[in-house]
Amino acid sequence: MRAEILSIGDELLIGQTINTNASWLGQECSKLGIRIVHVTTISDEKQLIKDAVDEAFKRADLVLVTGGLGPTKDDITKYTLCEYFDSELEIHIPTLQRIEAFFSKRNRPMLDVNIRQAELPKKCTILENVNGTAAGMWFEKNGKILISMPGVPYEMKGIMMEQAFPRLQEKFALKALYHRTLMTQGIGESFLADQVQDWENEVREKGLGLAYLPSPGMVKLRLTSYEGESRAEEIDAYFKQLEERFPNYVYGKEDETIQLVLGRLLSEKKMTIGTVESCTGGSLAQTMVSVAGASDYFQGSFLTYTNELKNRLVDVSKHDLDTVGAVSREVVEQMAKNGREKLGVDICISTSGVAGPDGGTEELPVGTIWIGIATKDKVSAKKFQFGDHRERNIQMTVLTALNLVRCEILGILIEKK
Repeated sequence: MRAEILSIGDELLIGQTINTNASWLGQECSKLGIRIVHVTTISDEKQLIKDAVDEAFKRADLVLVTGGLGPTKDDITKYTLCEYFDSELEIHIPTLQRIEAFFSKRNRPMLDVNIRQAELPKKCTILENVNGTAAGMWFEKNGKILISMPGVPYEMKGIMMEQAFPRLQEKFALKALYHRTLMTQGIGESFLADQVQDWENEVREKGLGLAYLPSPGMVKLRLTSYEGESRAEEIDAYFKQLEERFPNYVYGKEDETIQLVLGRLLSEKKMTIGTVESCTGGSLAQTMVSVAGASDYFQGSFLTYTNELKNRLVDVSKHDLDTVGAVSREVVEQMAKNGREKLGVDICISTSGVAGPDGGTEELPVGTIWIGIATKDKVSAKKFQFGDHRERNIQMTVLTALNLVRCEILGILIEKK
């Protein structure tokens, strides 16, 4: 079944309210095999609503409308849909009784505008709203369905879960979509797509859906079966192929965070870890301790943002700081090595770089980052060139550092740089 979400409200268009309803509806619909093909947001204007519904019915079998059902004059969705479906309004007694009980329970007076909320189109099926005063409405026309709901998220969710979804499942033979997600770190979307062309072609030829979902420092790969869980083993087998081909990039599944995966690995190996940070300003340590149970493996951190503290707290050579500078292999290796000894941990991560947006030079442009790792057997460092956005550079440094440690523990080779 193809569906479209139609969100109504000026507050959505001007950014005053975030459209969380569309996100939630997309997630819940996909679980039932309802495919969202389009999302539209429009102003509270009669003709805009009518035109949007016309266009939606051209693309989809089901239109989910949120917003515009309140008691004030700017809430015109009910009246517009009444005209659109050539219906008349009438007092719906069960809804009126529920509204009366709603205000009585709260010891508040019921106004005329509240009573008018019980005026509903004759040509619709009323969907009870147990969380508020605006009822949902189910219209049918030419074999297609429109469901109108209030924009208040918990009211909309209640109507969908308790009224609309059960009716849709009863009316149609819905087969839920089945999604699996593979998590990667350290390779960009375009580079990843280039590396897996043969794999992607085979996946698509087999009728599976593939989506690349990038974010700073990470790319999620989502495989979708339009035939439900019957193809779960096949999807797992395809993901296994990528895990074997790219062990340095693939770190987990189903929205697992890299810090959770690394923490689990450290716990299993009974290893401890610490950090010595400069450009990340404590973000690396904070990310690690965001995982419940991090005290089992995380011991502590040195925040050495200045050269003076690098020298005083973790004994980085003043000569090296003055000659090659803080953003260098020599310095991050000393930070990691000396930090490991002072913290008494099995592994220590160090970071130093030019986060930006200022401070770059021709030799060290903004986004230049060095990450060091020290174990009892060796010390290594790797240079990265990220972008020119400060927060993204810090975020990518944290994710990259955690993945480097994962690879180090598992003995996964990564290219030298």
